[in-house]
Amino acid sequence: MAARAYWQGQIRLALVSIPVEIYPAVKSGAQISFRQIHEPSGKRIKYEKVVPGIGPVDTDEIVKGYEVEKGSYVLLESEEIDAVKLESKKTLELTQFVDAHEIDVLYYEKPYFVVPADDLAEEAFIVLREALRKTKKVGLGQLALRGREYIVSLKPCGRGLVLETLRYADEVRKAQGYFRDIPDDKPDEELLDLAESLIEKKTAPFDAGEFHDRYVDALTELIEKKRKAKGKRIVEDAEAPESGGGSNVVDLMSALKKSLEKPEGSSKRKSSSRSGAKTKKSA
Repeated sequence: MAARAYWQGQIRLALVSIPVEIYPAVKSGAQISFRQIHEPSGKRIKYEKVVPGIGPVDTDEIVKGYEVEKGSYVLLESEEIDAVKLESKKTLELTQFVDAHEIDVLYYEKPYFVVPADDLAEEAFIVLREALRKTKKVGLGQLALRGREYIVSLKPCGRGLVLETLRYADEVRKAQGYFRDIPDDKPDEELLDLAESLIEKKTAPFDAGEFHDRYVDALTELIEKKRKAKGKRIVEDAEAPESGGGSNVVDLMSALKKSLEKPEGSSKRKSSSRSGAKTKKSA
């Protein structure tokens, strides 16, 4: 495997240890990165690390500090931080198993692929993978990665496993604070039927390849236009969005009916062509 492992260690289940490697399952997509430029000279702005009253300092003079009170810091060197002993730096111990639906989607953070570290680890790896698959459970544990310890989940994915970092309870906001003012009313049955029909009309197998970052596309086009215009200012009039604020049930009813009558075009053809295809399962 050409890619460099993000983490190497072992998964431990009771007395069984499985050497593994994990690799990021996602990568950065196309992004537009801007630099701050001094307009009169056209030169890039740079930032220096300075101490008030002293001036610029060298990198080897900088250490990390934790503020215990205003203006007072506990200083720590990199070696001291690295020396903190934590078993989860090298071992992921599976301490609990749960049904996947028990973990709220708000807790999931970032996925990683998990593979056996060598041929000797394959048998135990496969046994764990298939046991998780048959029991339909997700393993939970804690793992130290890049300066912090995460809750992680482990589940089967094809021939391998997927590890996902999870957020701690104190990192997730309670939904009630945002949803409590929304009325708990029952919707009009006819409106509900129309909405369900519209959802069914637009239902199709998920294909991430059909979506792309249109904002990046628009910025790329703008940059190219600006380059060809040799710096001339370019501001295009944005189309005003259609008003989505229906004032009453009649407006909503009309909007739903018109939406159902509207042809789907190319996206509908794509959906129809894929509807007969078998969806491959990764887990």
